[in-house]
Amino acid sequence: MEKDNIRTDKYLVTGMSCAACQAHVEKAVTGVEGVEACDVSLLTNSMSVTGSADPSKIIKAVEDAGYGAALENNKDKANGSVFSSMEEQLKDRELPVLKKRLFSSIGFLIVLMYFSMGVSMWGWPAPGFLEHNMVGVGIIEMLLSGIVMVINKKFFVNGFKALLHKSTNMDTLVAMGSGVSYIYSFVTLLRMTAATSHETQMALMDELYFESAAMIVTLITVGKLLEAISKGRTTNALKGLLNLQPKTAVLIKDGEEVTIPVDEVAVGDIYVVRPGGAIPVDGVIVEGDCAVDESALTGESVPVDKSAGDKVSAGTINRSGYIRCRAVKVGEDTTLAQIIKMVSDASSSKAPIARIADKVSGVFVPAVIVISLIVFAVWMFTGASAGYSLTRAISVLVVSCPCALGLATPVAIMVGNGVAAKNGILFKTSASLEQTGRAEIIVLDKTGTITSGMPQVTDIVPSKGVSEKELLSVAYSLELGSEHPLGKAVADYCRIHDVKADKVEGFKTFSGKGLEGRVNGRPVRGGNLKFMTSAGQETETVYKDLADQGKTPLFFESDGKVIGIIAVADTIRNDSPEAVDEFRKMGLYTVMLTGDNRRTAESVGKTSGVDLTIAEVLPGEKEEYVKKLQEYGKVIMVGDGINDTPALTRADIGIAIGAGTDIAIDAADCVLMKSDLKDAAAAVRISRRTITNIHENLFWAFIYNVALIPVAAGLYASLGLTMSPMLGAAAMSISSFTVCMNALRLNLVKPYDTRHDKSGSDIRKKLSGIKEEFINKSNKQKEKNNMEKTITIEGMMCGHCEATVKKALEALEGVVSAEVSHDKGTAVVSLEKDVPDDVLTRAVEDKDFKVTGIA
Repeated sequence: MEKDNIRTDKYLVTGMSCAACQAHVEKAVTGVEGVEACDVSLLTNSMSVTGSADPSKIIKAVEDAGYGAALENNKDKANGSVFSSMEEQLKDRELPVLKKRLFSSIGFLIVLMYFSMGVSMWGWPAPGFLEHNMVGVGIIEMLLSGIVMVINKKFFVNGFKALLHKSTNMDTLVAMGSGVSYIYSFVTLLRMTAATSHETQMALMDELYFESAAMIVTLITVGKLLEAISKGRTTNALKGLLNLQPKTAVLIKDGEEVTIPVDEVAVGDIYVVRPGGAIPVDGVIVEGDCAVDESALTGESVPVDKSAGDKVSAGTINRSGYIRCRAVKVGEDTTLAQIIKMVSDASSSKAPIARIADKVSGVFVPAVIVISLIVFAVWMFTGASAGYSLTRAISVLVVSCPCALGLATPVAIMVGNGVAAKNGILFKTSASLEQTGRAEIIVLDKTGTITSGMPQVTDIVPSKGVSEKELLSVAYSLELGSEHPLGKAVADYCRIHDVKADKVEGFKTFSGKGLEGRVNGRPVRGGNLKFMTSAGQETETVYKDLADQGKTPLFFESDGKVIGIIAVADTIRNDSPEAVDEFRKMGLYTVMLTGDNRRTAESVGKTSGVDLTIAEVLPGEKEEYVKKLQEYGKVIMVGDGINDTPALTRADIGIAIGAGTDIAIDAADCVLMKSDLKDAAAAVRISRRTITNIHENLFWAFIYNVALIPVAAGLYASLGLTMSPMLGAAAMSISSFTVCMNALRLNLVKPYDTRHDKSGSDIRKKLSGIKEEFINKSNKQKEKNNMEKTITIEGMMCGHCEATVKKALEALEGVVSAEVSHDKGTAVVSLEKDVPDDVLTRAVEDKDFKVTGIA
């Protein structure tokens, strides 16, 4: 099979009523040549098929199984088909039909019950021609019951159609239960017409079950109505996302504002959004300032200030300011469309835990039919009347409910995904939602995950006799002309704190060292320690303390004297220590993996509170460490960069920070839209609560059938405990409704509430010696790579320079690792094979540093 021909298509499926239907459709489609995988969702009446099979063959297979199928709307991407397709899929066609059926059925059922109970049993008044005419009353009951059964003919059409296709489903049980009641009653009515005495006719009246036949289909319809209402509520989150998409957009054409359907917006169009308006498509602001409410996409309640050059997303709300934007993504390419697709795909895919219910559902209905036949035979053998034996068999048929089994998992998955999406947490599949809560180890990347990924000012240390204001003024004046990331961090800090900058004359930059110039006639300098003309013991002590904390100290000098130090570092996110603490309380073993030097890594690891810090890890080695950790338990990997992609893919669950690169998000199983590490803890909570809910649903579905089938069969008849077919039908109706309502309780989950966090894992005991094992592994790796070259480099002045050189060298074939120090001005390169000196030199000098020697 050609890989290029493999695709995933989505279909709408009609005619399914229970888990058995779902199993039959899956079995039929899986048997089509070219189909590699098939997932059918009873909840959304949809089917996802992966493979190279022709759609017409798949549709035919579904139709041959007794159901209907059609490809979802596949318009061009620019036409917003994801919205029309999802709206079509979620459109409630069932509820209006069920309401009409139910109200019609109840009207005729009330009249039927008047005759069957009131007239026959309690002597209520009847038309004159029916007085003392039991046959006439029986005929009226037969006609009324027949009308109710015709109103609910869907049970009979679907049920017997399934039998014709050599399969069974819930409709088969209902049709058999109601149909057998009606046929038996009809035969009894014929016997009544042949009876010669009124007493015989009265006795036979007790064996008429026309009201049971009608009551069964009516009560099942009540259950179907309640089920449809509750199922509709489980998709509210998805419907809410669809409602975010504006229907129109206001474009600027020929200098005038023109309102057009949003489907007609093209990339490059200029559109306007006024205060209170929804942004129609993803774009970039070209004019104006505003505050955008992104809560519907990210869960962040505080509006975000935007100005020219900033990106805006479809479905978000402009709370203030008039803006003009250029469309950059439209239709299925918008962020909103991708979120909707992700939530939909996750909800329609099948969780591993659902396979249990599927296996049971495949044999459940045939088994129930066999049980009902055995029950009838046993009661007849024990001497019970045909009417009583039939009542027991019919009760078994109608009390059994495969629906609850089929809905137990998908309704919980749908609601759980909705809760996650509302909070900016997007699970890509049902499996990822389930597996996240089962993890025992969480591996965190450092840069951009635990830390912000951007250098920031952390410490301001003025020299004795120098004010902080004076130090910042000199620093700001110099760094305004700098293009170095550390200089920009200092300039940004000063700008935010309204520091005044003076004009710099004679400005010069010294690569790898610093800056100098004259401010108000005084010579000033800024840079690393070696660049200073004067630095005392006290200054060097402060420098060492800051460096030991993983920070980069920048020195500033005026008139030949050091006036202070400003330390810059990639700071830990404010929420990181709290998030790590939450992971630990949930029983997760926390590991930080980073390519940074051990001193910086251990400082960050200690501050954030992780259990284990693994430093100086090459990009390719991250995957190896994750694989090793998987020997001890399921692993979550959280990262944001391209270097994390192999590890994200290798882990049982890859979680990508939303601000990360597209490739990282594509490789992950879950995306955090807010780039907030606490969202990873929230994802684990949502997963665990969803798993618990599924277990509750499955327990109810199984225990319901296990408990009530024996009662319906008359196993406890000697204790006076039996069940009529009408009560059985009522119980069957309630079971599916209960499962759906239990799933809706997930809407009450508070993902950030830590009060119910529990740690039931012994993973820390399992990993008690892992630290020493990883240290030994690292040392052996270094021993293995005994070919080394030391490169002397000019121009490095900070940790960011080190990282740039390290990355450039480690990208070369044959280079295993590079230990870079800006203090020593060297890079010690470990090689697995000889790499020419000119190749090493070119790699470094391409990054604007100078190589002065290689030994």
